[in-house]
Amino acid sequence: QVQLVESGGGLVQPGGSLRLSCEVSGFFLDYDTIGWFRQAPGKEREGVSSLRGSDGKVVYRDDVAGRFTISRDDAKDTIYLQMNSLKPEDTAIYYCEAARVVVGSRMLLTSSYSYWGQGTQVTVSS
Repeated sequence: QVQLVESGGGLVQPGGSLRLSCEVSGFFLDYDTIGWFRQAPGKEREGVSSLRGSDGKVVYRDDVAGRFTISRDDAKDTIYLQMNSLKPEDTAIYYCEAARVVVGSRMLLTSSYSYWGQGTQVTVSS
């Protein structure tokens, strides 16, 4: 049974940090592709970062590169998104999404993924 459960969201001041977790079942982190996406009110869902387990390929959207880090813990079946230097524009619901195989050029497209979790709210505000 496929299940993705996100956690770790919350309210943080600008410049602060959060670490999101996505516990995954029904997928193999050392082979499949797990991505983090976000959706702000009134906007479309956008890709934030993705990790392809088969070869370790990692991609980031330009405005989070250098601030966010995606990683995985195979023993815990969990994908993490460490978010540093948070900005108000990072405010959104963050989702993790999973797929069997995703080519590199499509890793930040939500249409490439078949499963997603319920999301966790991240609010960056003073």
